[in-house]
Amino acid sequence: MTGQEGRFLVTHVDDDSAVLKDVDSGQVHTLAENPGVEVHDLVEGTVEPEPPMEVTYRLVNVADRRSLSVEESPEPPTAQEREIAADQPAGELTTRERAGTGELHVLTVPEDQTEAAVADVLEDEATLVRAAQMGVERVEVRSADGVVSVRYLP
Repeated sequence: MTGQEGRFLVTHVDDDSAVLKDVDSGQVHTLAENPGVEVHDLVEGTVEPEPPMEVTYRLVNVADRRSLSVEESPEPPTAQEREIAADQPAGELTTRERAGTGELHVLTVPEDQTEAAVADVLEDEATLVRAAQMGVERVEVRSADGVVSVRYLP
């Protein structure tokens, strides 16, 4: 088996190993040792299987490494985000490109489920995978009763 180049999100770490998820294919690679990466790092590089069994991997090349963040903002959704939410029923998602790099996602939820929806977005690995795919480093989550905005920012 040969090396695999890609963009990998670090999903778990401990002193002895790390788990990387290829953000494009979804393939998961367990590293035989932790080369110093942290959870939520995005590593662009190459992994190779460890002989002889080739069930664990090692990170053999790092072209780039940066940390991604997901945070809840104390700011409410913008007027544009509230306007988008007003035009869609609960449970719907609208995606808009941002000027420059990134995207804006507006989700409408039942008012009594707003906090739970924010928690889901903050904890969902897919939020960071999406950020990595877009090439952004920061995700900001804003909310108001019935509205959750997810801002993918450079």
